[in-house]
Amino acid sequence: MNAGVAARAGNAIEVRHVSKYYTLSDSQWTRLRRIFSPVNPAAGSESGRPHAGDDLCALNDVSFEVAQGEALGIIGANGSGKSTLLQIVAGILRPTSGSVELNGRCSTLLELGSGFAPEFTGRQNVHLNATIMGLSQEEIEEKFDAIHRFSGIGDFIDQPIRTYSTGMVLRLAFAVVAHSEPRILIVDEALAVGDVAFRQRCMRRIHELRAAGVTILFVSHDAGDVKALCERCLWLERGVVRGLGEADEVVARYLASTLNSRQVAGAMTGTQTGAKADNVIARPVAGVEVKNERPHHVTGFAPGTHRFGNGAAEVTDVSLPSAGDVFLQTTVHAKDAIGSPIIGFLVRNGKGENIFGTNSAREDHPIPAMLPGDHHTIAFHLKMPILTPGQYSVTVAIADGHIEEYQMCDYIEDTISFEVAPGPRPVSGYLELHCENVAMHRN
Repeated sequence: MNAGVAARAGNAIEVRHVSKYYTLSDSQWTRLRRIFSPVNPAAGSESGRPHAGDDLCALNDVSFEVAQGEALGIIGANGSGKSTLLQIVAGILRPTSGSVELNGRCSTLLELGSGFAPEFTGRQNVHLNATIMGLSQEEIEEKFDAIHRFSGIGDFIDQPIRTYSTGMVLRLAFAVVAHSEPRILIVDEALAVGDVAFRQRCMRRIHELRAAGVTILFVSHDAGDVKALCERCLWLERGVVRGLGEADEVVARYLASTLNSRQVAGAMTGTQTGAKADNVIARPVAGVEVKNERPHHVTGFAPGTHRFGNGAAEVTDVSLPSAGDVFLQTTVHAKDAIGSPIIGFLVRNGKGENIFGTNSAREDHPIPAMLPGDHHTIAFHLKMPILTPGQYSVTVAIADGHIEEYQMCDYIEDTISFEVAPGPRPVSGYLELHCENVAMHRN
């Protein structure tokens, strides 16, 4: 491997034909057979040793480039080779064949805190790890207060790491990496083990680094995070590249192939329960006619491009009515019998982040069973919150079942897009709810 060798101008990372094999058997007979067996050119390695039938292939001929300042997401099921790939790019593992070239200081968030010395204090570990990452003592002293403040561990900074909770170790480790001024940042699901507040703080910092031009390799099972952060996405399946391209398209193909995944369930129900899907098919979206525009806030619409489901029912019409308190109206058509229809929607901002959404089952408004040929039009009445200015999209879906388990019939991503114009006063955060009253009581 050539990790650390400069990549070509304009690229921060170049991965060329990387394969990784693990030997499952290491008996004396296996080692002897490797010595005397002829090399297989098709599966050769930099060491020239062949790959026997008892080898496990973790990665197979993976190639991609990441431009300087670009964020590339990596998705795939557990065991697809994502972590192995990142460890090879970071220089922790050596590939069996192929090469990796980097251009710039690289920091990794693979196993937070794995490099901490348990008998050293937090302060000593900050100095140790920051030095390993290439910072000078002057730079460490200059950044130390910011690192300490970001970690939020208070006086524990001068206590041995062995006295820390897991969460405290994670916070301190991320704080060090996030302030090491990396030009390349590698993140591998390290944030999934933290609490919600910690994870949100980390994601905000990663977005700040992204805006500052840091090149990012980002592995996550949260499709929303990948779409919000990354322009492009790499999809791995059993060590083989299944897709590489624009993030929305690759994520949609991945979700369509794993419709019973937790991501789809969360998008449909607002929960993290799984869905059951049979006979899943993927198909392009036909044009969706939008009947009205919502005045003052909507400047245009665009049909979605990603659609999947088992086809037992389909969404035929979606609109954002301008009259009354109806936010969304959608019409569905049953091709087969649908015993327990669930119809829902999800609103995302321009970064792909989920803002709000709901469905008929969650709101405890059961929809009657549908026979083949039936059409239902469902209107969601709600008081629209004031959104921060920007682009938004609406995803719609119909399923058959209940919140805990269902079959997805039709799921259309980004069916309609709309734009929110600036209002008379700025919005703090993502949205502003209507406040009926502010009361004061004298004590």
